[in-house]
Amino acid sequence: MISPDTIGCEEALRHLAEYLDGELAAERHGEVEAHLHRCLSCYSRAEFERRLKARLAALGNARPGPELERRVRALLAQLPER
Repeated sequence: MISPDTIGCEEALRHLAEYLDGELAAERHGEVEAHLHRCLSCYSRAEFERRLKARLAALGNARPGPELERRVRALLAQLPER
């Protein structure tokens, strides 16, 4: 049985970015952390996001190569105009 003061997956994931950035108030941080300790699915998502943030941070300010820029611009050109 889940205690009434526990948060569910939807709420935990809604606060995940703030949790990973250390920007949640202590009480909310504890609730998200407790949820991640008991929910493998949300824990896996948090670990993926944590590793992704670390990899992106390790890239620094590297500029993409010309081929990547060309591909992104081609994809953007395919989007319908608003």
